[in-house]
Amino acid sequence: MEDTMVPEQEYTSPPAGSWIRFLRSYGPTPNNLNLFDEYVTGALNRAKVQPITLKSPYLEEMYERVVSGKPGSIIIAGTAGDGKTYHCRSLWKSLGGNDKEWANSELVKKLILTDGRIAYFVKDLSELNDEQSDDVLDILERSSLGEEAHKLAVIATNHGQILERLRDLGIRQNRVHPLRKPIQEAFLLSGTLPERLALYDLSRMAHRQSLEEVISAIGAHPEWENCKRCTLQSQGRICPIFENRNRLMGNVNGVRFADRLGDLVETARLNGWHLPIRDLLALVSNIILGHPDAKEDLMSCSEVGRIQSSGTVEHGTLYDNAFGVNLPRRRAMDRPVFKAFSSFGIGEETSNGSDGLLVYGVDDHELSESFHRFVGSDLIYGATPAYLAAQQHYLEGDEGARIDGGQDDFLSHLATQRRRLFFTLPDDEPDYSYWGMTAFRFAGDYLKLSDALIQRTPINELIRARLVRGLNRVMSGLLLENTDRIFVASSGGFTQSRISALCDTQPSARRQGGLGMAIKLDQQTGRPTLDIALSHDAGSSAKFTLTPVRFEFLCRVAEGALPGSFSNECLEDLLAFKAKLLRKAERLRSFLAEDDEEGSMGDGALTLNFIEIEKDGHGFTRPSSIRIS
Repeated sequence: MEDTMVPEQEYTSPPAGSWIRFLRSYGPTPNNLNLFDEYVTGALNRAKVQPITLKSPYLEEMYERVVSGKPGSIIIAGTAGDGKTYHCRSLWKSLGGNDKEWANSELVKKLILTDGRIAYFVKDLSELNDEQSDDVLDILERSSLGEEAHKLAVIATNHGQILERLRDLGIRQNRVHPLRKPIQEAFLLSGTLPERLALYDLSRMAHRQSLEEVISAIGAHPEWENCKRCTLQSQGRICPIFENRNRLMGNVNGVRFADRLGDLVETARLNGWHLPIRDLLALVSNIILGHPDAKEDLMSCSEVGRIQSSGTVEHGTLYDNAFGVNLPRRRAMDRPVFKAFSSFGIGEETSNGSDGLLVYGVDDHELSESFHRFVGSDLIYGATPAYLAAQQHYLEGDEGARIDGGQDDFLSHLATQRRRLFFTLPDDEPDYSYWGMTAFRFAGDYLKLSDALIQRTPINELIRARLVRGLNRVMSGLLLENTDRIFVASSGGFTQSRISALCDTQPSARRQGGLGMAIKLDQQTGRPTLDIALSHDAGSSAKFTLTPVRFEFLCRVAEGALPGSFSNECLEDLLAFKAKLLRKAERLRSFLAEDDEEGSMGDGALTLNFIEIEKDGHGFTRPSSIRIS
């Protein structure tokens, strides 16, 4: 057979070198040049590789609106990094605009459409001076309100910027601008816009879906094919760049890494973090290229040989890179995505079982099989010689190793292995829970609850029971085990007393006949919400939105944690919710008393329901009558 191998001298320049240099432009570099769409476009031209193409979720709709001839203008809104300029440029090109005109210095770009109308494109409203802004906003107003059919505006802007410009313009014109309030209400999802004005808010895009698109766009890019013929992977050598890319794409442990990463992104979103596309691009680039010994902490092909020779391939592990461990802390915390991920405490948080496995598993015969499956089977980022040596020094209590910082070295390895286990442990592993190694031990249940509400499938009864038990313990301050009803308790007044043994009302923990507690999905926020109805009358129900933090709080209290020891903020939020229920119960009693003159006060007696607890923790109410003279 003819030898088809290419001579090694042809590989002196890594075949994927240009692609990797271009990918670095998206990473979290110190100068943050990837903040600018124009810089990435310039880097693309220099690298001469295929671009990273992301779906523009609103592009087709925007394009169809314009080419249909429908009059009116378009606002592309969002926060920094959401892709406003990218969408604006994509629409420009789709409508026939060319790259050269887009790249010129004009801040307001004019494009004549095929039907003769003129579209005025603004890639960033904040760049315009007052005169330029007034001209564009005049076109926006007249085209949106039906006074202009020949011109339209396409404006990319932050939420606050356009509201501020419209307010200032109205002040200068001595009037209330007619578009400001409708646009503001549209941002808040509480109003409607004029029919001829289209608003596309990129900040509403789902984070998990955006992450999946970014991973696919980068990880499945055709330029990776060049890596397969690179000498940096020949003769058994491991290229950390290609290894990280393969693990990201599911070539190791299936798609578990990407799924767990999506769980973190989704949980962060529901906790109030907004992670724009720019941050997700930086995250995925850093996952693949991160290494603390590389220039700007991001690897290039030219550095891989040195990293291999020094035996530090494992320092470029994607499991650390996902949390920005390769970066200086200040630079990592400048990125919302790494700041959000730091709140999970992955690497610092742990469980006895997982640490027992990581510390003693190599020698303990009861743990050795699990150690081999979860650690020893990964020779690149798991049971590396450096990790096993540090572990041995730690276990033997080597005095010299402690003096030389060996203990700190092992603790650093231990944190890395905790992060790796979070991404690699099987979902159904009975002995080791990957969420148990985070600050959000019940985040998996929270995501299951959210998915059930979205899919309209039955809610897991264990999750419902834990929520009810946590509610009862917070509202009463007692270690109640009841899961069938909710004790809305007080100490005899509307105080913030932590111990409340006087039950005002006890609705069912499950909505029945329109009464009791229902768990619903808040369509505006996408979060689960507790809705407790005390009667059929309008205004007799109270709602409590469950963020992952609040859910974690209730679950931990249900499992025995003291409320104040976990989160005083969550405790205050729940006590405020209880006070709202108490007020509604009081109004309900007053209404019933007016309808029944022979009610509880008619004979001069007041009945109080005190909560008492049986040995098994089950609570019940015991009525006690107090005669009022």
